Amino acid sequence: QLQASGGGLVQAGGSLRLSCTASGATYGTYYRGWFRQAPGKDCDFVALINWRGTYTAYADSVKGRFTISRDNAKNTVDLQMNSLKPEDTAVYYCAAGPNPSVQPNQYAYWGQGTQVTVSS
Repeated sequence: QLQASGGGLVQAGGSLRLSCTASGATYGTYYRGWFRQAPGKDCDFVALINWRGTYTAYADSVKGRFTISRDNAKNTVDLQMNSLKPEDTAVYYCAAGPNPSVQPNQYAYWGQGTQVTVSS
């Protein structure tokens, strides 16, 4: 089971740190990803990381502002979000899957979402 936390309300330019904790399973060597979905829009890729933490990928819209990291000892994956913009407002989901894909349907395991709201 994956559980995301850390969302909230922040002003534009501010920062938030999301955390995804795995319980009941380690998800082995699976990639871990973050996705987001704004009201009325599709679920979009945000970032992913391999199990060693040596490979990361980001959506162009968040490059240079967001950083994904993982701590396998704690079974957590974090998403540090800096310089937040109103367009980052969405429900953020963490996921685990066997491939480094930007497509949500390639991820077999999902956590519940956490709301991030960025005010202008």
